[in-house]
Amino acid sequence: MPLTIHDIKNAQQRIAPFIKKTPILSSTLLNKWLGHEVFFKAECMQKIGAFKVRGACNTVSWLIENNIRPKKLIANSSGNHAQAVAYAARQFNIPSTIYMPKYASKVKIQATKAYGAHVDLSENRIITDEKVKKASEEEGTYWIHPFNNVKVIAGQGTAAYEALHQVNDIDAVFAPCGGGGLLSGTLIAARALASRAKVIGAEPLNANDAAESLRTGSIQKLTSTPDTLADGAMTMSVGDITFEYLKQLDDFYEVPEENIIYWTQWLTHLLKIHIEPTSAMAMEAAVQWLKKQKSKKKVVLVLSGGNIDHLVQKKIWNTNHLDITPNRHL
Repeated sequence: MPLTIHDIKNAQQRIAPFIKKTPILSSTLLNKWLGHEVFFKAECMQKIGAFKVRGACNTVSWLIENNIRPKKLIANSSGNHAQAVAYAARQFNIPSTIYMPKYASKVKIQATKAYGAHVDLSENRIITDEKVKKASEEEGTYWIHPFNNVKVIAGQGTAAYEALHQVNDIDAVFAPCGGGGLLSGTLIAARALASRAKVIGAEPLNANDAAESLRTGSIQKLTSTPDTLADGAMTMSVGDITFEYLKQLDDFYEVPEENIIYWTQWLTHLLKIHIEPTSAMAMEAAVQWLKKQKSKKKVVLVLSGGNIDHLVQKKIWNTNHLDITPNRHL
């Protein structure tokens, strides 16, 4: 059955004890340069530093609520979902094992361990995904998929659900796309709470499996690990559940690495917060969409996370983009 706003409302109540209600931020200078009103849902200020905690906590809470207590929780992730499941497992004293690729952010690997999870590292995401699938066959083990799970999607949708109660009369909502969980939940929330608002996604051009899937009408899978700084969007393919929601989006943008870096620098500077490159993709999508509008618009962007290790920081700031202001960049 398709998810509804009631699933997201229930998720919001379920996870309330475990998460933060993150703030809405804006930049007067950015709005002046763009000629539009842009609001940011700062999930980089969330528990574990990313929206992923919403889906993980909703899933585990739902299991406990329905008297299903796994002996072990497992997950596969390149970072933020790993931390989220480890955090959620700790809240209910359930052992957890997280399967991660070795190239995952060192900060995210360390944080996952700090939340009490056992971390199993593999050479690449393909091996990681194979390991978690095999481990899920063990009795008493529950696999919390990073996006292709209805409870995860409902939990992720609570970010937009909150945002659309914090900001009224929105013309469009933007969110990044990895496996599509956040974007699917955002679509469900927006269709119910702001029916006239467009819902628009973004992913790295270098990891554009979702865009290819939307173009062809069938799920396309990457054949190798993508070369992108947006590690939150390095999934090999979208899921069969999320794909059905992605097909309902109003628009979708593929963002080059240079633009991801550009907006990571500028949003960090303008909003005075840490944001991951994955979050910055939504800003480039918003800019491209706003350029086509003939009247002033009011939009919300979900800043998905803010966990960045020093190696990624070096790559982001290797070249200074702050000498080209957004009004000149456009």
